[in-house]
Amino acid sequence: MSKVWRIAGVNFSHMHMGDLLRCVQNHAAAEIVGVCDEDPASMSQAIAALSIPSDRVYTDLHQCMEETKPDLVILCPPTGEHAEWTERVAAYGAHLFVEKPFAASLSDADRMIAAAKMAGSELVINWPARWDRSHYTAWKVIDSGLIGDVLEVHYYGGNRGPLFHGADKVEYSPTVEDKQNSWWYKLSTGGGSLRDYLGYGVTLGTWFNGGQKPIEVTAIVSAAEGVEVDEHSITIARYAHGLSKFETRWGTFTDPWVHQPQPKCGFIVRGSRGTISSCDYEQIVRIQTSERPEGYDHPVEELPIGEQNGIEYVLSRLEAGLPIEGPLSTRIARIGQQIIETAIESIRQGRAVDLIDN
Repeated sequence: MSKVWRIAGVNFSHMHMGDLLRCVQNHAAAEIVGVCDEDPASMSQAIAALSIPSDRVYTDLHQCMEETKPDLVILCPPTGEHAEWTERVAAYGAHLFVEKPFAASLSDADRMIAAAKMAGSELVINWPARWDRSHYTAWKVIDSGLIGDVLEVHYYGGNRGPLFHGADKVEYSPTVEDKQNSWWYKLSTGGGSLRDYLGYGVTLGTWFNGGQKPIEVTAIVSAAEGVEVDEHSITIARYAHGLSKFETRWGTFTDPWVHQPQPKCGFIVRGSRGTISSCDYEQIVRIQTSERPEGYDHPVEELPIGEQNGIEYVLSRLEAGLPIEGPLSTRIARIGQQIIETAIESIRQGRAVDLIDN
């Protein structure tokens, strides 16, 4: 690359910050120039794991941005604060890398898009499932036309719950009190399995179906006693050509990155000439076609150079002056947010709702 990209991590509320900063540290043309959170304790694990010098640790955003002058800022605030933090950081002119989900609402997503546009910055929404080789392979197969036009997307996604693991997938055993005290389990900050995982399903699903939008959405949720947000949701999206289903679950029997639960986490896509199943972290995708209706295993493909993870992809695109594409683009991610917004309204009204577009 033509330069070393200066990258700062701001707000450590999402445990993925540590993983993303490790991607920066491992990139030959990137440098962690600063980390910032109002609560120093929230940064301590990442600081220790990555040996970040104390003179690069900040608790004041303005001081961090002025002194480090980053090219790119990784943002990991609570979902309900994504718009606020995007607006605050965009004012300094840096590119914005926001860890999923996009936002707590469609209006917040549009605030984020507007803030980046006004600053002349790229806004990137990182969906870690994009870097799962099985889902990348599924997209390649779909994009090749092998299974024809996409007619249905079926998704099941989740894990044991967001407090059961931290950065680098370190395991924990949370209590009900831990849940009640965590932003993940509060409506005001955008908590819940639907807001956490439906974005994966509908955003990658929109990537798979070529950017199609549904006509209407129906959703239902279930919550455990003493928890104010859902831990299980099912969303049905009606398209011009049929139905797709997206299910989210906090409370799977096992975490899919350790042992796939049943049902398996991942996607099944039906096309006009075939089907493909792509399960999280697996080494094969399963394909059926008209010529081979019995089905066969297709090995996953390696991610291309420059696309091993979200940080590598974004820096490669910025370096080459190329647009952000696929689920990381605001075009595709906004359609996903429309579906989420409509699902939430469907739950509120207890009926099917036409796709919302503010």
